[in-house]
Amino acid sequence: MTGKPAKVLLAAGANLPFGENCPKLTLRHAVFALSQAGVVIRAVSRFFSTPCFPAGAGPDYVNAAFEVETEADPETLLQMLHRIEHTFGRARAQRWGMRTLDLDVVAWQNRVLPDRAEYDRWQSLPPEQQIKATPDRLILPHPRLQDRAFVLVPLADIAPDWRHPVLGQTVREMLAALPDEDVSAVTPL
Repeated sequence: MTGKPAKVLLAAGANLPFGENCPKLTLRHAVFALSQAGVVIRAVSRFFSTPCFPAGAGPDYVNAAFEVETEADPETLLQMLHRIEHTFGRARAQRWGMRTLDLDVVAWQNRVLPDRAEYDRWQSLPPEQQIKATPDRLILPHPRLQDRAFVLVPLADIAPDWRHPVLGQTVREMLAALPDEDVSAVTPL
């Protein structure tokens, strides 16, 4: 625990049912589970339908973003998110595979973790290596954040003026830099 609340941005997604719950309902239950675990929910975006990423890998997703406050340190929060995912049937069988629930830490205030050199290494990883390589620790901000409409569109609902500590761009500016077809494919439910 850090002892001082930190503002954290989370991305959430699901494209498989969990029991009788559709992905949208699973995301709603995940917000409640976070709250029950002691995370303060400050904002929840609208829910969006988004094409499966990578294309053709399964059913479309329901995506959202949450702004939360926590006294936990980044690794403790990540472990908490993994426990909640597991509670909702998440199996980590394949990177970027289909899932009942995905909860990602995308930004921790304006911090770069674990350090700038490691962030730069992951951010510049060639696309063919991205699908194979998995970091052994939390890299923040999320190295692919600026490339993903399915993260930026929900984030624009709750934190449009959050500024990326490395790129220097706001969520709104990163979103405007994406291809129109990527942004328009993310539609409110």
